[in-house]
Amino acid sequence: MELITNADDPLLAKLQLACSDIKTLLQNSTNLEKSLEKIDENFYAIQENLTMASRRVAPLQSLSIGAKALDTRINRAISPALALLESFKLSESLQHKLLEIASKLLNDETSKNRLKKLIKYVDCVDELNVALTSISQESEPAIQKLQEVVEFLSRTKATDQYRTRRLRETLITLKALYETEVDSMRFDGLLDEALLNLQDEYESLLKQLRQQNIGDDMTEMVSEILGNELELEVLRRISETLAANDCLDICIDIFVKVRYRRAAKALMRLSPDYLKTYTPEEIDEMEWESLETAIALWIQHFELAVKVVFVSEKNLCKQVLGNIMNGIVWPECFVKIADKIMAVFFRFGEGVARSNKEPQKLFKLLDMFDSLEKLKPEFTEIFEGEAGADICSRFRELKKLLVHSSTKVFWEFGLQIESNQDGLPPPPDGSVPKLVRYAINYLKNLSVDSYSAPMAQVLRTDQLWKAGILSTPESDENLLKDAVSNVMGAILRNIETKKSLYKDKVLPHIFAMNTYWYIYMRTRNTELGKLLGEQYMKKGYRHVAEESAYLYQKQAWGTLVRLLDIEEIKRVNKDGIGALVKGKLDAFMVGFDEMCQRHRSTYSIIYDAGLREQMKDATVRLVLPSYTEFLNNYSSFLEVKSNMSPQLLEDLLCQIF
Repeated sequence: MELITNADDPLLAKLQLACSDIKTLLQNSTNLEKSLEKIDENFYAIQENLTMASRRVAPLQSLSIGAKALDTRINRAISPALALLESFKLSESLQHKLLEIASKLLNDETSKNRLKKLIKYVDCVDELNVALTSISQESEPAIQKLQEVVEFLSRTKATDQYRTRRLRETLITLKALYETEVDSMRFDGLLDEALLNLQDEYESLLKQLRQQNIGDDMTEMVSEILGNELELEVLRRISETLAANDCLDICIDIFVKVRYRRAAKALMRLSPDYLKTYTPEEIDEMEWESLETAIALWIQHFELAVKVVFVSEKNLCKQVLGNIMNGIVWPECFVKIADKIMAVFFRFGEGVARSNKEPQKLFKLLDMFDSLEKLKPEFTEIFEGEAGADICSRFRELKKLLVHSSTKVFWEFGLQIESNQDGLPPPPDGSVPKLVRYAINYLKNLSVDSYSAPMAQVLRTDQLWKAGILSTPESDENLLKDAVSNVMGAILRNIETKKSLYKDKVLPHIFAMNTYWYIYMRTRNTELGKLLGEQYMKKGYRHVAEESAYLYQKQAWGTLVRLLDIEEIKRVNKDGIGALVKGKLDAFMVGFDEMCQRHRSTYSIIYDAGLREQMKDATVRLVLPSYTEFLNNYSSFLEVKSNMSPQLLEDLLCQIF
């Protein structure tokens, strides 16, 4: 206790100070609590006031939000209508511009300036089409949105009646405009008239593009570029504009009609009147010279049509119509242009191929086949793709017909020779038959390069068709050699048949000698001789001719020489020698005169000069020595003056040959 009451104790002083501070803090807390209670009372009062104010402001806020929503809704409906009105204004402006350009086109005759104005005209048509398309597409949505707003306002009374009535009147006006004016503007208005004008300009410009070089010089077949850059640009733009305005069919019809006529007219400058005759019956009635000329012209004109006319037309077609529908239109258009013209050429070629299979036609058929074969790569390239499939098919069919016709003509020619279908007896003078001359010249012509190659190709093609594509055909040379050898065999059999018909003993040998020697000499050192081979020709024809010459000499002159045989005279006694010698000489002279007479009147001379000279020398060597020896040996038994001198005999023999 003493420690507690001691005033001077420092610990006590600190406790007393702390107790005083706690009392002060408690007093402040009590005061703060009272202040907070007053603040709570004020907050509750303010909160009550705010709640009351909020209740009063809420209707105004709803009105504000509703007004904003209504404003947005009305703006969404009016904006398309305003855009539609702008499109109408643009359309009206473009129509005025179109009329202005059209007026200038009428007054401008300068080609270049007119083409430039045409491009402007096309540009304006395209812009007008875009504007009218926009109007057509925008009208119905704009009307729909306006109608929705009018119905909403009428139902909700969200605005005053004046504004609702204005919107309703606008809606009625737009509806009437859409129902009466929009289609009229697009299909019966200035745009439609402009499209008709473009069609006329299109046709006129296409007519101006002509093939210039046809008919002048056909040695160089070079295609032309139809139209300059500006003309092609105008045509391309018009094509695209017509296509974009649902006039593609009209555009194609105009293009095909005009360019077909231009292409046909260009070819008509060549005067192809022969194409009017095309049925096999009509071709059979043609004179051969006329048919030859017609086929030669057909080959030339066909090539020119493909290489020049159609190349130019195809390029033009691609340049003008190439951008339409991703390029699928122009090949069809080109084929339509070419189809009718090609049909006329095909028709004539098919008529020739189907006509009578006369031997002389083979060369013209081969000319036609060879021309098509050479033209095949270019033809296939020009008429490539699905569009040209039918024309390419007909091209192949014509080649097939020519192959069949060529082979048939050739084989029938051999059969005609073998069966002696000329119906003529053997030449009465032993000369070379016309059939043999014709056949050898025929085969010689066939063996030259210009015909041997296509003939071999025809034979190979025919063999492949018959044996199948998997077969292994012979080489072209062997095929042709075998084919020609068959005909040569037919010629040989024809000669032997005719030879057997002679009743005279000498004539068959003259006939065989002349004919076989003719064949050998005409084929020697020619393409035909090279094809058949020298050994073949020597064995089959030269040796036979030489053998026939020997038999002729033996039969014609050997018999006379045997009359002067002295062996018989040696066996006769001296008293009978004179009569026998005189009888032999008289018989010789009678036989000699008869043989001379036959050679002058009946027997053919030997047409080959070399053979004739050989036969003359051989005959003189055979007859003259025997005659001279006979006269010299038995001149004592003969009257020298009355006998023919050896010199005269030689002269007479030389005259015969």
